[in-house]
Amino acid sequence: MRQEKQLLLEEVKEQIEKDSSFIIMRYGKLSANKFGELRREVGKMGGNVEVMRKRILLRASREVGIELDSVDLTGHIGVVYGGHDPLETTKFVFQFSQQNDKSIEVIGGRFDGQLYHGPQVLALSQLPTKDEMRAQFLGLLEAPMAQTLAVMDAIMSSVIYCLDNKVKLEENGEVAP
Repeated sequence: MRQEKQLLLEEVKEQIEKDSSFIIMRYGKLSANKFGELRREVGKMGGNVEVMRKRILLRASREVGIELDSVDLTGHIGVVYGGHDPLETTKFVFQFSQQNDKSIEVIGGRFDGQLYHGPQVLALSQLPTKDEMRAQFLGLLEAPMAQTLAVMDAIMSSVIYCLDNKVKLEENGEVAP
């Protein structure tokens, strides 16, 4: 293998080991400007978009212990590395594809050490983000506490209302029942 290809192979292996989550995409009719926009936006999320030869990707993944033979690697291939939140990055890639005439097709991905095919990656991208799940969880915890507080408030209000009525009756010289 030529030295340039060996350096590229080492770089891809290092990136795969560093970011264990990645998406494999097929792009076709994506202009250079749009591709640059995709790279910038993924970069803001801490990720990275790389275009590479299929043989380099297959060899690098095989050398780090990932078998990509089951993924259909036809056409122009790119890899989107996850960044800070791989699922958020995945959601963005699908949104970007929708906004740009489905110019990107996600054909596979790897999350938490497991390889997924395109439809499975789509299903993962439709899950709520960590922040959304945290908000839902806090909502679950908050609802019973709010109801308990409302009951306690109603009890306290009724006691105060009863005492207030008793004081008014006594002021008018009436006997409280």
